[in-house]
Amino acid sequence: MPPRRTGLALLAHLCVSLAAAASYSVVDYGAVADGQTDCAGAFLRAWSAACAAEGEGPAAVVVPAGEFLVSRARFSGPCRGGTVAVNISGTVLAPVPYAGVQLWIVFQNVDGVSVTGGTLDGRGQAYWACRRAGSGSSCPAATRSLTIYRSRNVVIQGLTSLNSAGIHVTVQASTGVAILDTVVSAPGDSPNTDGIHIKQSSNVTIRDAVIGTGDDCISMVEGSSDVWIQGVRCGPGHGISIGSLGDTPEQVAVRNITVKAVTLAGTTNGLRIKWWVKANRGLVDGVEFSDVVMRDVRNPIIIDQNYCPGNVSCPTEGSGIKISNVSYTNIEGTSATPVAVRFDCSPSRPCTGITMRNIWLEYGERRRAAESFCRNAHGVTYGQVVPPSCLAAQVMSCYK
Repeated sequence: MPPRRTGLALLAHLCVSLAAAASYSVVDYGAVADGQTDCAGAFLRAWSAACAAEGEGPAAVVVPAGEFLVSRARFSGPCRGGTVAVNISGTVLAPVPYAGVQLWIVFQNVDGVSVTGGTLDGRGQAYWACRRAGSGSSCPAATRSLTIYRSRNVVIQGLTSLNSAGIHVTVQASTGVAILDTVVSAPGDSPNTDGIHIKQSSNVTIRDAVIGTGDDCISMVEGSSDVWIQGVRCGPGHGISIGSLGDTPEQVAVRNITVKAVTLAGTTNGLRIKWWVKANRGLVDGVEFSDVVMRDVRNPIIIDQNYCPGNVSCPTEGSGIKISNVSYTNIEGTSATPVAVRFDCSPSRPCTGITMRNIWLEYGERRRAAESFCRNAHGVTYGQVVPPSCLAAQVMSCYK
């Protein structure tokens, strides 16, 4: 079931009323489009003026064409006049070699904000080089480019996020967020550069995004609910993931996730649910994957309830996460590995309620027969399922 279109309704309202809005250009508050002068203060002053404005329409913060260096900026609400539109025509640059902060651009405690157009360039190349060199603790914290935190009714449309040192877009502790027509780009070997990361948030819509990164294109962790993902192209990257979950005791449920009409190409995973092999409790329930095209994906469909990166000092107590009601419908394409479907679930908390309907996945460019792997997985199949399902009735009966 799709989340409420709160963000889309807000966008329509902003488009209608923007003509009557007062505009606050960052240049009028001291910003210089030379790519070298720190414009953080000018950006914040323009925001404060727009946030304090009162009128019939939303106030608009305007970032004109050019390159603007911003060391860091936290745009806080609530705003007196309600909605604020941030219209970006230029490019906002992060400091180099390192931003030196965990969060670069933050919208916090806002209600009714749109961010439209423009480019955020995280310039994370120096940080990635530090990570690749194995410098370990000498590398600073990875800077996240854009964070929506404790906010409501936020629309991000037409934004391009380039080369974030860490996660590109984070939605945390928020509700009613729409991310539309967005481009996220970083090299496939850039470490931990998730495209869009959702945590403790509800009613989130992601539509018509093009995402290529060195980590998950989209990741959803504890507290994510009522998320609607549609029309996304993913690759390179690690696919679309729920998790990882279960690493800490305070995990909460992930519910009502819909992923449809997406394409994954050359990714290390396709549709993935992953949780640590730890006894910490949690729940994944009500997940729908449909109308998905895979091209040369290493693990097209995977549930991994024994997640332990690197397989070093892995816990052995068994997963405490319960998974139920996950469906896969109209999934087709090619796997880069012989096993196209892998359900590796825990004996202590076996997967239940898996539904597979109209699946056609083959191995390699020559489209050879692929395989399925199941362990402690319960479910049913409908229609044509290739490779043949291993959700056998006799396996299910062992856990009645």
